[in-house]
Amino acid sequence: MRTITTDYLIIGGGAVGMAFADTIVAETDAHITIVDRQARPGGHWNDAYGFVALHQPSAFYGVNSLPLGENRKDTHGVNEGLYELASGPEISGYYDKVMRQRLLPTGRVTYLPMSDHRGGGRVVSLMSGDEVQVTVRRKTVDSTHNSPVIPANHTPRFAVAEGVRVVPPGALPRLWLERERPARFVVLGAGKTAMDAAGWLLAMGTPPKAIQWVKPRESWLINRTCTQPGAEFFDAVFGGQLAQMRAFAQGTSPEDIFTRLEAAGMMLRIDPAAAPTMFHYATISQGEVDQLRRITNVVRKGRVQAISAGAIALDDGTEPAVAGALYIDCTASAVEPRAAVPIFQGDMIVPQLVRVPQPCFSAALIAFVEAHYPDDAAKNALCRTVPFPHDLKSYCTTNIINIMNQGAWFGDERLGAWIRSSRLDGFGKIAAGVDRSDAARIAVLQELRQTGPAAVQNLMRLAAA
Repeated sequence: MRTITTDYLIIGGGAVGMAFADTIVAETDAHITIVDRQARPGGHWNDAYGFVALHQPSAFYGVNSLPLGENRKDTHGVNEGLYELASGPEISGYYDKVMRQRLLPTGRVTYLPMSDHRGGGRVVSLMSGDEVQVTVRRKTVDSTHNSPVIPANHTPRFAVAEGVRVVPPGALPRLWLERERPARFVVLGAGKTAMDAAGWLLAMGTPPKAIQWVKPRESWLINRTCTQPGAEFFDAVFGGQLAQMRAFAQGTSPEDIFTRLEAAGMMLRIDPAAAPTMFHYATISQGEVDQLRRITNVVRKGRVQAISAGAIALDDGTEPAVAGALYIDCTASAVEPRAAVPIFQGDMIVPQLVRVPQPCFSAALIAFVEAHYPDDAAKNALCRTVPFPHDLKSYCTTNIINIMNQGAWFGDERLGAWIRSSRLDGFGKIAAGVDRSDAARIAVLQELRQTGPAAVQNLMRLAAA
């Protein structure tokens, strides 16, 4: 058995593991070892459906040391006028570049792909069965705690009769190999994957009447215009954030908060007549919403229980099935509910979200805190885990901790300076670049800060109700 010694053993080479590794290498002289079951870095992006893309701008995704994309705006399509969204293949290539051109050339990184960590520093090759024993001088980092469930590795939770065709969204671009066109495309699911699949079908020329959408519930969606990294979007970005803080401070219920955010243009929904009950931070453009509204055959009878040749059985009834239909399973829950645990646990670090919805920023910040702060108590005080919301009420709790973390960070001079310099932060540079003589914009930023305490107080009341 081969043995190696390292300072940090990082389990997982996905977005979280890579962002953590990049910052540790930049901020310390430590040696790290990355163990990953995949053949290349990038985690779930390597298995994603072919038409997947970021739904927030490329500008603040990835690792801190290397920009993703060209910082360009899209000139056509449903994202026209907004900053580019990296495609899945582009992201996979980006992480390969980070590994080959950033991490490995330092001489302080060992990479063990196609390998499984079996505990206690024991690593087994998935190809040969050979074992490596890793002696860890400092800490083991489990970057897999919040690993997403994706369509490619998802098992449907409903029964499928023989002869019924159910495929993951990744199968759609290969339909050209088939002799006959499906009689109907039935999209199963209500999340961002389902929106992507429905949008792809429309973009490829599928008539809206040939698409049926089975949605267990409706979602509130972030207006992508309010997440743009350019200074020219100050009014949309910080106006949206101010509207958000006002809604947090003044809202009478979780539902009222979202209604206020919709009125302010920060939130969108696909069907104006249907009340959303879900929020997963999915981000969308108005152009995408306009396209998805073309699909009018929408079934709202709860979750799918079974599909047979003649019917779709759902929680709240049945729906006739069409012979020759193709069912596209988009029911994988990308973010499974998992109990939060302390991030810093002695000789173990378990990266989790410290700012929702930014896993890359969160992992990089956790690495910076690990590099520069003295003990677990101090580190965990700066890195409170933010729970991911799964309904409208839990959005209140999410933002209580989001706001409190932000206050703690900018109350610490060193950490605040790092955040302002980080490409993963997103909006700090826009705020820092505001002309001090621009009274209107300065007033927005001041009110944003001043509204924080009232926002937290009201959110705590709503969360406890």
